[in-house]
Amino acid sequence: MVDVGDAAPDFTAPLANGDVEPFTLSENLGDGPVVLAFFPGAFTSVCTSEMNTLQGDLDRLQESGATLYGVSVDTPFALNEFREQEGLEFGLVSDTNKEIIDAYDAEMDFEEMGYHGVAKRAVFVLDADGEVTYAWVSDDPGAEPDYDEVAEAAGDAA
Repeated sequence: MVDVGDAAPDFTAPLANGDVEPFTLSENLGDGPVVLAFFPGAFTSVCTSEMNTLQGDLDRLQESGATLYGVSVDTPFALNEFREQEGLEFGLVSDTNKEIIDAYDAEMDFEEMGYHGVAKRAVFVLDADGEVTYAWVSDDPGAEPDYDEVAEAAGDAA
């Protein structure tokens, strides 16, 4: 399990940012903290609430120099549509190969629906060196992070 003090696992995956382009975590460190917000699925009620709350906190996160990325197993094309419909101004990383959720030990299944391999709701804050300075992982897909804690952790990592 990835925890505070660990080096964040590096990854390369498609980034939905209005376009689709490759994104490598290690190439986006160094300018300040990075907040990775894992979520089970675009267009679902709790995930939409979480991403909209993070959008509302974007100024506060950016004031600390942090860059926010959402991470889910949705395709980058679905994530771009989700960004557009919800007015999200931060990039969403597409982990369709489920390598990122595996590396961060943030994978869960919806056994009752027969759906396997979605992201747990989780937030990791990384400092400019890629060290995890905050980790929150929930086994409850209906739980949302403490947004004030996330913003405070981003400020502390600056």
